[in-house]
Amino acid sequence: MKRDYVEELKVILTSNISVLEKRNKILQYHENDIAKIIDILEPVQKEKLFDILGEANVAKILSYVNNIDDVVYSLPANKIAKIIDKMDVDDAIDILESLEEDKRHEIVVLMDNDQRQKINNIRQYGNDCIGSEITDNYIAISKTDTVKQAMDLVIAQAKKKDNASTIYVIDENNKFYGVMDLRDLIACKETTNLEGIIQKNYPYFYANEEIDKCLSKFKEYQLNSYPILNNDNELVGVITMDDVLATLNDEYNDDYAKLAGLTQKEKPNDTVLDSVKKRLPWLIILLILGLFQSFAMTAFERIVAALPVIVFFQTIVLSMSGDSATQSLAVTIRKLSDEENGRKKIIQRAFKELRTGFLNGLSLAIIAFIIVFVFMFLTKQSVSSDYYNVQDAIKASGIVSVALMISMTISSCVGTIVPFLFLKLKIDPAVASGPFITTISDITSLLIFYGLAYFMFMVL
Repeated sequence: MKRDYVEELKVILTSNISVLEKRNKILQYHENDIAKIIDILEPVQKEKLFDILGEANVAKILSYVNNIDDVVYSLPANKIAKIIDKMDVDDAIDILESLEEDKRHEIVVLMDNDQRQKINNIRQYGNDCIGSEITDNYIAISKTDTVKQAMDLVIAQAKKKDNASTIYVIDENNKFYGVMDLRDLIACKETTNLEGIIQKNYPYFYANEEIDKCLSKFKEYQLNSYPILNNDNELVGVITMDDVLATLNDEYNDDYAKLAGLTQKEKPNDTVLDSVKKRLPWLIILLILGLFQSFAMTAFERIVAALPVIVFFQTIVLSMSGDSATQSLAVTIRKLSDEENGRKKIIQRAFKELRTGFLNGLSLAIIAFIIVFVFMFLTKQSVSSDYYNVQDAIKASGIVSVALMISMTISSCVGTIVPFLFLKLKIDPAVASGPFITTISDITSLLIFYGLAYFMFMVL
């Protein structure tokens, strides 16, 4: 039978045992389970639980709480400030940034100067820089330390830093020197020279590097943590695997928002006006592109009037070319995040998608020709006259199939070239996605489809 940890914690919290016993029993549970009970407690009960656990323990739990606003606004500002003082600086920033400006300011002025300075040091980096994601939850020693000195430092720092598996080493000028594994240090004899177990060529990032440029390196190395340096090669913090996963998730969510034509990711607590501001810019662009599509239709007004049956099949061409462009786009954006992209790579990728689109288009064109011809034969559908004509049915089927093949070929190529073009223009390639690329594909397919219809029935 599955245990109900929340119910068990409720029983402990309301029991008649001493405060010390309650604390010891509650702390035997994982922080995530304790956070779940915090989410459902009344404000008075929350304060009582926090008094039982103490500020240091609450600081570890708060990062797991879902309704953090409810916690912050239900407790006195000075108590929240003391709890945030005990938190890892990255977690502290996350909580403060989730609050309204007046509440944030009220708490910040009550915080410890040292914690406030750490927060300011990180907030100097833009949200798109890896430096904005760093934490001070790491252990550092000097390269000149002996084994005993290093062990003493690790033991002393481990009381506050739980990210202890990788130990960071700095030189006498406070510059990053390398890392060592805690296991290697523990296995050393006191007479061992630390130089022999320091890994000097360890991957690192500069704090002002853009997050999306670091993602491929994260996936390539898959380390527990990475050192973050300033321009003077001084160690300013680290980014742990938890933060890496959160960063990857944020980036993917951001790209997902752009796939939907949003300039920025929407938040649950955004106002209607905020949502409008984030959605409107690309909707305006899509409106303009949509107008071009309408203007293109007016250019073929004679075709639509003379051959109304042709209009029935345009959705096949438009939808399949759009799907082809989207598939190509998805593959291209994934490749953009995984590798460097020179001119040669762009040409290779575009040529591959061109061939893929052509072969897919050719296959579907054959199927479409058969289906359209059989449909027109069975329904005795007329095209350019008042009666069914086999030659006209073959022409109409040919128009659909040829337009489908050409449109899918071009759309596949466009789905590759446009993201690369956006990248060269310093625009996030993800914004070339979704509605934008589909609209471009629709306009192209429309011109091809009705252009072929005009040529086959009006010219020949």
